[in-house]
Amino acid sequence: MRFSRFVATPCTIVCLVVGACGVFGGSSEQEGGADTTATAPDVSASETFSTDIAIPVEAAAVVKDTLVISVSAAAQTAAQSESKLLAQVEGRVVAVHVRENDGVAAGRLLVEIDTTEYALNLARARASYARSEASFRELVLFDDQLTDTVVRAERERVARAKSGLDEAEVSVWEAELRLSRTRVRAPFAGRAASVLVVPGQNVRVGDELASVVDLNPIRVEVQVLESEVGLLAAGRRATVAFAAFPGEEFAGRIATINPMVDRETRTAKVTVVVPNPGGRILPGMYARVSLEARRFPDRILVPRAAVLERDRRTMLFAFEGEGNTGLAKWRYVTTGMANDSLVEIVPNSETEMVAPGERVLVDGHYTLIHDARVRIVANVRESGGRPQ
Repeated sequence: MRFSRFVATPCTIVCLVVGACGVFGGSSEQEGGADTTATAPDVSASETFSTDIAIPVEAAAVVKDTLVISVSAAAQTAAQSESKLLAQVEGRVVAVHVRENDGVAAGRLLVEIDTTEYALNLARARASYARSEASFRELVLFDDQLTDTVVRAERERVARAKSGLDEAEVSVWEAELRLSRTRVRAPFAGRAASVLVVPGQNVRVGDELASVVDLNPIRVEVQVLESEVGLLAAGRRATVAFAAFPGEEFAGRIATINPMVDRETRTAKVTVVVPNPGGRILPGMYARVSLEARRFPDRILVPRAAVLERDRRTMLFAFEGEGNTGLAKWRYVTTGMANDSLVEIVPNSETEMVAPGERVLVDGHYTLIHDARVRIVANVRESGGRPQ
């Protein structure tokens, strides 16, 4: 049995693939010189490689909703209230009743300083007051018989001065105040921080003993550019993400906006308050804050991931089909305003629109062509597709 020889050239391979040439090239001559060219039917590339396998993609619904424009900036946390407790009298510390991070109630006793000297001073002041009061009573012993009230009041004033009663009374008040200052209490409810003394330590007036901080709510101080401060208002919502808690977001509110702009940084301080009942968020933590700036109601919105650029034009893929299987329809669109997650689609005579309720592709769609068969899945990666 004899087989004819066929040598494949680059031209014949290309022609076989696209179906634009004859089966063996442009022409073929047999030994007798007769032309036996066979012409293949015209077949498109898409028909040659057509497949019924649907490409897994992810989709999201087009919505008509309020577009919230946000301002994002770096921030740092601070305690809602913070008080450094300083020694107001000198002496030896005899007791420390708190440790760092302990919860404390308002008025709780935290530190005690030796009272011996101050108790003696109070006793001395009271004794002096008693002597002065006795002298005063001697000087005004029969003044109650005076009928002239003006004269009687003047004699009493002179008697108090001569006896030293006023000065003795002030000395008692002063001694009582000094004695009370040997017991240091929490000025408000919160947590103890920076306990700096131990029993037996001698302290002087002005030495720092400890701090008390109120962590609920926590303050988040944001430095906002002067060009964006005017877009904000107290009471608007804020979303806070902390480096210490990756993947978590905390809701807060704008509490105050400082009307002064820093001359060097050209920023103004905006304070956000965030509920912190468990005390997880600590003062000094780094944060990233998104502040609600302006609201635009009744806008046609799609996820940012849906919007692509092809040939320097903005487009997206709309899903067309029954259930979760159908076709990806290429549409050129015109975008309007946007925030971190959503983009507005606006009417334009040269582009198309999308309607609320339609589904647009948001993942696995970057390399699709018009009318590509697709299958909507919850997760492209888990479905064997190519997440993009």
